[in-house]
Amino acid sequence: MRDEKGESVWSRRAFLTTLLIAPTLTVAVSPSASAQDATGLGDSMDLGDVFIAAGKPTEHLLVVLDVRADGTVGLVLPRAEVGQGLTTSLAMLVADELDVPVSAVRATLADARPELLFGQMTGSSNSIRSMYWPVRHAAAGVRARLIAAAAAAWTVLPDAISLREGVLTARDGRSMGIGSVAVAAADPLLRVVSGPPKPQKSLAGTGRLDARAMVTGAHEYALDLDVPGALPVVVKRPPTIGARVDGVDEANLRGLPGVVDVAVIPTGVAIMAETFGQAIDAAAAAQVTWTAGTVDDENDESIRARLHGAVEPFDTAGDLEARFDFAFVSHAPMETNSAVADVRSDSAEVWASMQTPIIAKQTIARALGLPVSSVTVHVVSGGGSFGRRLFFDAPLEAARISKAMGRPVRLMWTRVDDMRHGRARAASHHRFAVRTDGRTVSSFDHRIASVATDFSHGFGEALTAGSGGSGRSVYARTVVTPYRFGGVQESLREVDLPMNTGSWRSVFSATSRGAAEIVVDRVAARLGIDPVEFRRAHLEDPRHRAVLDAAASSSGWGDPLPAGVARGIGFHAEYRSCAAVVVEIDAVDPERPRVRRAVIAVDVGTVINPLGLEAQMLGGLTDAISTTLSAGLHIEAGLPLEGSFSQFHYARQRDSPLDVQVVVVDGGGEPGGAGELGVPPAVGAVANAYEKATGRETTSFPLRFAVDFEPFPR
Repeated sequence: MRDEKGESVWSRRAFLTTLLIAPTLTVAVSPSASAQDATGLGDSMDLGDVFIAAGKPTEHLLVVLDVRADGTVGLVLPRAEVGQGLTTSLAMLVADELDVPVSAVRATLADARPELLFGQMTGSSNSIRSMYWPVRHAAAGVRARLIAAAAAAWTVLPDAISLREGVLTARDGRSMGIGSVAVAAADPLLRVVSGPPKPQKSLAGTGRLDARAMVTGAHEYALDLDVPGALPVVVKRPPTIGARVDGVDEANLRGLPGVVDVAVIPTGVAIMAETFGQAIDAAAAAQVTWTAGTVDDENDESIRARLHGAVEPFDTAGDLEARFDFAFVSHAPMETNSAVADVRSDSAEVWASMQTPIIAKQTIARALGLPVSSVTVHVVSGGGSFGRRLFFDAPLEAARISKAMGRPVRLMWTRVDDMRHGRARAASHHRFAVRTDGRTVSSFDHRIASVATDFSHGFGEALTAGSGGSGRSVYARTVVTPYRFGGVQESLREVDLPMNTGSWRSVFSATSRGAAEIVVDRVAARLGIDPVEFRRAHLEDPRHRAVLDAAASSSGWGDPLPAGVARGIGFHAEYRSCAAVVVEIDAVDPERPRVRRAVIAVDVGTVINPLGLEAQMLGGLTDAISTTLSAGLHIEAGLPLEGSFSQFHYARQRDSPLDVQVVVVDGGGEPGGAGELGVPPAVGAVANAYEKATGRETTSFPLRFAVDFEPFPR
């Protein structure tokens, strides 16, 4: 983030560290009165900037660090870890500043902390951007106190002491580990000479701290927790979205093998059993009658007709016009919705992976009729999210079930539940009208109709606090054409349908910018200009041109390829970062295309964790390949048909390129966002490569979208 002079705003910020009452050294970070206000970006604020601004009033409470007697360093994070590697990246910052091994940093996830207001939300590729300076300044404060304590113990000046690899060393050779002064450094009367964070050094090659636990099964998720008395629960869910229980034969259910308890809740019939297998069998056998759902008469065709009818016609025709449809898409994390809850008469405790735990805590308290202070919400590591855990459907449901049954519960959504009744990326329709003057674009009009995306998980309130709204505001803060075109107009109209939608990785950008990149290729072809040269001529930002050039040169752009094989390119800029993707697709059989090679060039400013950045780009590429070629949800009679990975055709290894190169372009400056950056340009690149390889224009995604399976019973 830079001011109008090009100077860093955040790096000039002055922070103070606050000593917390604790037996060993524990500090929090707080901004001084002279801290810069980062909200002066006006209309140039992206969604991440808005959330940083919304969280500023409680920024001083974000980071808590403690040094322990054994020499380890505790870091409590008010964020969610859902596989993106955030705990490793921020542990690397602490390790760098304190000069301790990364393995000595113990990162844990904070419980819901209502005092943080809008400061405990994970999303919009914002975590590193919002936590970078607070973490570094907190660690610098810890470093200063450790050195001051050692200086007092040895009766020397602080500048006579060095700190390396967790060991404090005086010039005369005396040394001791940081744990030895953890108690002394917590003395509030200790005289400390504070300083700014030191220059960041590279910790390239650092692997994930939780990798071994993940691959050995030792890593704990919600259902792994040992909460006494919590028995397995599944929910018999309705045959259509939004239907409610009208009647249930409870006596029959209670007589089934292993069934312990039954409760009717707003979302279905909860069944507790001795094992999950018994609960699933009982749910399948349950005799339930249902009310009508909210979209019983809707299917793919009716929804598509609604969207087509919602797009306003263009005032004038373009030289080039295009239309695209994008299907609903499941988040499909490996860990389905799950939670553990223990609700008592005067209190409640809930464990789950949550990206908005403060709103979850408040909502659960309201649903249970308890004071917010009587509800404890523990944030647990999640097995994937992609936006899914912005909503807290499972924790809320588990709390309601626990209250109804009067005992702790261990709730699991089955895969069928998760795909059919979970959240999904909203279906959308896109229309373009482009006018050219022979060498460039004189007008570029992009109009979108989308099923409304639900932002009731708390982001809407944060947007309002940051002078925004939701829906259209999210679109306006994220979807921006990076090219110097004349007369750019981009608009979104949302169609209200009571369906289970939610933010999916990159929210509106995957479809909107992905479609726009297809149109950019078609415009270039119409003008007889190479797609890379056309983009380069219309990109003004040197950083943008640098990643475009890096992707093109590393991919061998322009080199000959066999018939039916082609390269495609896409570009995207968002969250103060940018990326260009070139893919090579084999579409000799147009019905079975496969991306066999990809090059991703990315500039996210200062890179914290190079391996983590590479993983984010690979994940974005795989999401793009999947949703462009094969993965989507069919809606029939008010319910998605897909209910498993055998039906929701997410890319398998056979669909993924064996050769992927990630080129990191060093843009310097403040860290930008990376989590959602890689999807939109890869969507455009895959579609462009397919069009070039086959000579077919794409109009609907995913490209291969037949119902080639027998749906599960409703």
